[in-house]
Amino acid sequence: MKTRIISLILSLALLFGGALAEAPATGVADASDMTDVIDIVEEGMKPVTPEMLKDGTYAVNVDVSSAMFKVTGCEITVAEGEMTARLYMKSEAYSHMYPGPAEEAARQKEDAWVALQTETDGARTFTLPITALDAAYECAALSARKQLWYPRTLLFRADSLPLEAWKDEYLVTAGTLGLEDGAYACEVALAGQGRATLQTPARLTVRDGACTAEIVFSTAKIDYVIVNGEKYDPIRTEGGAAFEVPVAAFGIGLSIVADSTAIKPAVEVQYSMTFDETTLEAQ
Repeated sequence: MKTRIISLILSLALLFGGALAEAPATGVADASDMTDVIDIVEEGMKPVTPEMLKDGTYAVNVDVSSAMFKVTGCEITVAEGEMTARLYMKSEAYSHMYPGPAEEAARQKEDAWVALQTETDGARTFTLPITALDAAYECAALSARKQLWYPRTLLFRADSLPLEAWKDEYLVTAGTLGLEDGAYACEVALAGQGRATLQTPARLTVRDGACTAEIVFSTAKIDYVIVNGEKYDPIRTEGGAAFEVPVAAFGIGLSIVADSTAIKPAVEVQYSMTFDETTLEAQ
């Protein structure tokens, strides 16, 4: 009888031990385990969803709510109304991710987690389903060393998309607006990592269907800007650094990098500028 009881106990121990092995014990990091959270969502952002984009794979910039979560690059893939993001990681500090809150991740079985992958070229990546750019993406990352889930927020930036990624019906240009050659004024807003602003409205010029804008920063301490990969020097600095830059589209954030000399050494600051086509006025 004792032998049968002992055998039963051993069997149960093996059964439950195996079940526990299938669901690794993880917890959720508390405030004492985390660094400061960075607010990455900018006021006025409008979500960009898959149906607004052409099928394809595009490199985009991604902002992260924690400096401890090191992303070195990102590609989004749009296909048949769905969208995924491949994050390139600096290290193996995080073994898994989850497309949802950290508390939910800790309750899930491991097969619901997204494991870190090592590509043939040695790159370390996570591939996650996403629903929109320019919107807060709540997810969680599992520390390989601490076995704790850390809440993270990501922001996939639509202003870093190439213009060819947009479907024609969502892209407003001087051509689609039927703007004739001439001078115009248009409200422009600047958002991004720095504190500079732009004088508004901006002066626009349309010539042979191409649109350019004279943008003037609130500071003279900008010694160049980069738009669409091209570097532009100031045309004057009195009353703020002024530049003549192309306006590829209206109503969406256009990436602009401003080299600020307000601190030493100078630093390139990422912004986006949006020209509001509803405010266009001929001059």
